[in-house]
Amino acid sequence: GHWEGDLITGKLNQTAVGTLVDRCSRYTMLLHLPEDHGADAVRDAMTEAVERMPAQLRKTLTWDQGIEMAKHLQITDTTGVKVYFCNPHSPWERPTNENNNGLLRQYMPKGSDLSVHGRDDLDTYEDRLNNRPRKTLGWLTPIEYLTQVLEEDITVALTG
Repeated sequence: GHWEGDLITGKLNQTAVGTLVDRCSRYTMLLHLPEDHGADAVRDAMTEAVERMPAQLRKTLTWDQGIEMAKHLQITDTTGVKVYFCNPHSPWERPTNENNNGLLRQYMPKGSDLSVHGRDDLDTYEDRLNNRPRKTLGWLTPIEYLTQVLEEDITVALTG
């Protein structure tokens, strides 16, 4: 429920896709921003993504200092997710997201037009990343790991 987020940008920073990665499970969600990656578009896409998450995964989000998060208070008011910001020019403060963005570049190369990737494409990339075994997860996939964590939460809640 503690997420890291960022925008990956395309040619001349004119196109972008938003990325959200859960720090615990490495589960990835992509924000479709086909025409605009300003504050209003990011707020709307972020709100839609957070509303698809199970409630127990809606805790915090750490983002960089980008202007696209100018509406972060509205995101928090709408979703309950508290937004925090890294220090300027400090990508190492979001290491999970930076690693994940590198993996995404195999599908969306630097310098390319990211607006050509529709929602169906982003769903495919999410699926590939979320079903990719990770050494840091003991070779489980993010989906397998997240499923275990959520099932443990339910078991504890029912027996507690």
